[in-house]
Amino acid sequence: MPVVNLNKTHAEMAADIIRDAGGEVVGRTRLQKMAYLLEITGLGADFSFEYRHYGPYSEQLANEITAACFWDMISEVEHTAVWGGSYSIFKALQSNPKGKIKPARKEIIDLAKDANPITLELAATAAFLAKEGDSDPWSETSRRKPEKAAKYLDDARNLYARLLKVKTPNPLPAI
Repeated sequence: MPVVNLNKTHAEMAADIIRDAGGEVVGRTRLQKMAYLLEITGLGADFSFEYRHYGPYSEQLANEITAACFWDMISEVEHTAVWGGSYSIFKALQSNPKGKIKPARKEIIDLAKDANPITLELAATAAFLAKEGDSDPWSETSRRKPEKAAKYLDDARNLYARLLKVKTPNPLPAI
């Protein structure tokens, strides 16, 4: 379980993810997976996650992001993607009042921010399945997401290997 900052609201802690990512995060799915990785490594804000179509998802985080927008901590602008869907760009409207970011948190955020979003989705899904006790989370990820896995599973494994090297309070599952 992460060490939660009792001096901050969950909306502030959700906004901190965007602040700690250099002030911008592109995509709701990326934000969810970034937050999930922070949670399971002990660097998060105690958001609860469940499995959904795109992998680990926190309704609580989604609500707190909405609250952070309402309180002008962050902004969210929706854009239309080339393929017709939409995506969001989140921007921090305030700097991090505490200033310093734990190095491990920064490493996890940077790896997630720079990753291909599908690669990140697959890596986070495999981690989620491992945490849920699946004995072969990579195979189960492939079974649940065959089209994505066919093209991006090797990249997801490579990303996960890089994430495993980060010295975090709670190590990622060794998968």
